[in-house]
Amino acid sequence: MQYRRLGRTGIKISAISLGAWLTYGGTVEHDRSAECVRAALEAGINHFDTADAYQGGKADIALRAALVGVPRHSYVLATKVFWPIGPGPNDRGTSRKHLFESLEASLRRLGTDYVDILYCHRFDEETDPEETMFALNDLVQQGKVLYGGISEWPAHRIREARGIQRRLGLRALGASQPRYNMLARDIEAEVLPACRDEGIGLIVFSPLAQGLLTGKYRSGEPAPEDSRGSRNRGVVRPENLVRVDRLRPIAAQAGIPLSHMALAWILRRPEVSAALVGATRAEQVRENAAAADVQLTPDTLAAIDEALK
Repeated sequence: MQYRRLGRTGIKISAISLGAWLTYGGTVEHDRSAECVRAALEAGINHFDTADAYQGGKADIALRAALVGVPRHSYVLATKVFWPIGPGPNDRGTSRKHLFESLEASLRRLGTDYVDILYCHRFDEETDPEETMFALNDLVQQGKVLYGGISEWPAHRIREARGIQRRLGLRALGASQPRYNMLARDIEAEVLPACRDEGIGLIVFSPLAQGLLTGKYRSGEPAPEDSRGSRNRGVVRPENLVRVDRLRPIAAQAGIPLSHMALAWILRRPEVSAALVGATRAEQVRENAAAADVQLTPDTLAAIDEALK
């Protein structure tokens, strides 16, 4: 496994990391969650990601059970706050009140005294970003959070937040978690440069486009049973299937699985600290972890660029 520095911080995380979105505590029972986490640890994965809103907090509980007996210092744990977790008017957002209360609840579910990364899961239009940055800073000073982060924030909000932190002498953001894959490249124009300029490490989610870039979906064929595409037709868009079909022979020519090519394509960028994968089976974890060692040749990268046009 390859370990990369998270932006300008001193922490290092595995290039392939494991997330709980849409899986643990929901579609995947605890025993299989534990098998996936064990497979991740055996493969050298040291970074695990969850959120207060994932499966109504059940993802935290599943992750805690899967990590029983694993020394806390040996892994990097991240969670997030923003989306509603209850019916009350303060059960959402990134206000000081909600950041403090949501984190405390997450810590109890996770069975730990601190998280390594706390993300503001989206930008909160109803809270002054200065309040949010102060609250993050205080949580860091209390030792309950080691690094503050943001997820899916637009570039101008990222730069604004860092400006506030510099002006007020607050701890710098360490991580950003945007969506990024071969079929969703929006961050390349503004978000990626903003994070690079500000020294914020990118831990990108949905690197396999919810399974599209594994190659299991094919044009003109029904989605495999029990796949995300079979449950959510929005996952399998015809125009993306066409692009995936153009990528298949490139991966075959390179002698690697399409999923490895997709992950290696993301990890080619020095700004990206990790690709955050999901998995429902241990063999998927092992397969994805192997992509950390793949290096794409200039010819392969050029062919990919042409296929994605």
